[in-house]
Amino acid sequence: MHLWPLAVYLVIVVMLVVAMLGLSFVLGQRHHNRATGTPYESGILSQGSARVRLSAKFYLVAMFFVIFDLEAVFIFAWAIAVRETGWTGYAEAMGFIAVLLATLVYLWRVGALDWRQGSRRVVA
Repeated sequence: MHLWPLAVYLVIVVMLVVAMLGLSFVLGQRHHNRATGTPYESGILSQGSARVRLSAKFYLVAMFFVIFDLEAVFIFAWAIAVRETGWTGYAEAMGFIAVLLATLVYLWRVGALDWRQGSRRVVA
């Protein structure tokens, strides 16, 4: 087997990481002030707790964004290779977009995109 270059690379990487961590531990500065451990963000001292309770709707919208954004990447990749895929690729892309539109219509109908209080509907 020709895995010795990979083993040599792995040994070199591990040695480099150990050397960098060791040097930073030996040569690094030590701060023992009280203010060193306090959180500091963009020049503003933090106030209140970081544990803010948010509505699940924020997470739903974030998931919808990620899902539809990922599908946009697939459509972009198809658009780049449209000449190589031909009519078969076009038909598959239209089917993919139809599924996306059906999903969006379903989410709209069940009220997943509504931000008003108590606007959820159950579709039977």
